[in-house]
Amino acid sequence: MATIINTLSDSAARPRHPEKAKRPDTPVLRKPDWIRVKAPGSPVYTETKKIVRDNNLVTVCEEAGCPNIGECWSKKHATMMIMGDTCTRACSFCNVKTGMPSALDPQEPENVGRAIAKLGLRHVVITSVDRDDLADGGAQHFVEVIKSIRRQSPGTTIEILTPDFLRKDGALELVVAARPDVFNHNLETVPRLYLNIRPGARYFHSLRLLQRVKEIDPTIFTKSGIMVGLGETREEVQQVMDDMRSAHIDFLTVGQYLQPTRKHAAVDRFVTPDEFKSYETIARTKGFLLVSSSPLTRSSYHADEDFARLSAARNALVARR
Repeated sequence: MATIINTLSDSAARPRHPEKAKRPDTPVLRKPDWIRVKAPGSPVYTETKKIVRDNNLVTVCEEAGCPNIGECWSKKHATMMIMGDTCTRACSFCNVKTGMPSALDPQEPENVGRAIAKLGLRHVVITSVDRDDLADGGAQHFVEVIKSIRRQSPGTTIEILTPDFLRKDGALELVVAARPDVFNHNLETVPRLYLNIRPGARYFHSLRLLQRVKEIDPTIFTKSGIMVGLGETREEVQQVMDDMRSAHIDFLTVGQYLQPTRKHAAVDRFVTPDEFKSYETIARTKGFLLVSSSPLTRSSYHADEDFARLSAARNALVARR
């Protein structure tokens, strides 16, 4: 467990799909000392992996090459990625493969619920690939997964990290009606970089999606995150924070972008831990209920502890009014 490894898993070191493989190689910057993680390998990590495999599940932890997989799986915290392992988008920061996905697995909601019950999770994060090929973008599948978790593990709070449901009328409303505890959708980067980093998405659509969640059901926590180190300016990051607060987003995550392969967008620079602390301070003054800002922060990193803190922050705010 004391072994220090690269922050990317073996799967993250390989090109995942032809669309990204067509991009020219970009240099991979040497990682600073503050971006290091322990090698996975604890007995609990192995148990978590077995439960995932036995239930035929996909996790974003593996597919996206998350640097925190060793720590999280050693606590049985696995983030399920539903609707397959193939995305219809080709974002230049993401290591999930792109192509035409397979049909939805009708057994997946049941399998997800059963796995979560076996893992004994207090809080779970459910994410997915983009499914632009589906009429509702996969919204009903999210609903079925939420229902299955509530049936098989009623004590588990549910956080969903959804696609943008671009041009999928009524999809968002379906998912919100299922009443997840946290609705997360990441803006990922600043508007100026969208064309290169997130070409299939639209910044203001994503912002409006989160604002609409609050309009439909103000009791649902909303959450969004951005990566830094892609060439954004400090002023642009602060503007994104202001935009998020205008949309009444409760929880902001800020993490360092790590280049999965030479075919992906290059890291412009490694943001220092002090700069991350500064972003956290600024975001708190802007009124977010909760902020997680550090080099290894990811959307689902420490999500269970964060949900408890988020709930406590809301209760404290209500008590002051």
